[in-house]
Amino acid sequence: MRIRTLLTVSLAAVSLSACATATRYDAAGDVHALLVAIRNNDHAAFDARVDRPALKAEIESELVRKARGSGMGGGWQAAAIALAGPAADVAGEALVQPETFRYAANYYGYTPDRPIPDRLTIAAGLRYIGSDQVCAAKTKDGPCLLTFTLEGGVWRLSGFDPETAKLRLKL
Repeated sequence: MRIRTLLTVSLAAVSLSACATATRYDAAGDVHALLVAIRNNDHAAFDARVDRPALKAEIESELVRKARGSGMGGGWQAAAIALAGPAADVAGEALVQPETFRYAANYYGYTPDRPIPDRLTIAAGLRYIGSDQVCAAKTKDGPCLLTFTLEGGVWRLSGFDPETAKLRLKL
């Protein structure tokens, strides 16, 4: 009886693990397509894999965080926070482009002189951070630079680590 229970639990664990791997593999296909779009400067393919409103919200959040931590006095801090939304709209249009994210691709080793890894390799580098989110990190325990969210059957770039991104973007 115990062997049957152990076998059933083991089978369930393997099944759940297979589902998780399949989901990461699906996400890796869209991440691969995004990397190809970035490398080829293909704006249409890039836009199909990017959640612009989510990225603009990320930029706005970073601008608000910086304004709150700036120590500005009087109404200057309130004005900076109020202008974060419109500034994020402008910055989002300017920064959410294949050219900007080429830095992230280079950070992960996807330089123009090297082929982009296949889906299995990319899937191995993704980790879950939510039920419908995965992130790409350079190392297994390293910080997530890019976050992808499943929307309508497509994994879209929905976030980035502002601390890492500001090395290049200077937000």
